[in-house]
Amino acid sequence: MIGAIANGLSNATFVNVTQNTAARVSIETTLKSIGRPGFILIDNDIDENTKKYAAAKEFLYQAICLGVYLAIIPPVFKNGSYKLGKKYFSKTHPEFNKFKGMSEYLDYHKFAGKNINDRKASLLKTKSSLKFTHDGLREDLLTKENPEKYNLIKGTIEAGTFLGSILGLAVLAPQISHHTIHPVMKVLGLEKSKENLDTKA
Repeated sequence: MIGAIANGLSNATFVNVTQNTAARVSIETTLKSIGRPGFILIDNDIDENTKKYAAAKEFLYQAICLGVYLAIIPPVFKNGSYKLGKKYFSKTHPEFNKFKGMSEYLDYHKFAGKNINDRKASLLKTKSSLKFTHDGLREDLLTKENPEKYNLIKGTIEAGTFLGSILGLAVLAPQISHHTIHPVMKVLGLEKSKENLDTKA
């Protein structure tokens, strides 16, 4: 049992996910969108109408947060931070010029995080056979036990993602939620229930 847990925690895919800001925030927000409404619904101290209203509102809020996050982080902040890093760091850190773009770097980083045998097996698959054939990247992945991961590039992308997380979840999502939750609740017939509850109170 302990061995299985240790293997899971040391798995390259698990490590990559935990080191990825976008993945962590997406998982956290998804769990909130399920967990928070779920706990509201099982609370026996709240009447049925209030539970439905509060659970639906919380679910919609978390769903909007996740939607806003996914819509702005990958295309705007992740890619933008990579391009910004390349613009300002490429003269002093030529590793930025080794990659054709953010996607290629992240793909390379994922391969570099695997052990050499898994890496070779993955790279030699047909769909991966033409990857990283420039700047010695493929050779490094196939021959080096610990190939260079170019942490400055990874750090630049993660910094942009972190900034995007703050702006997206703390500033943009609440504004969008404020203007969309109540109309959606109205369509679902839950605003009327809330108005009735407020009148009775």
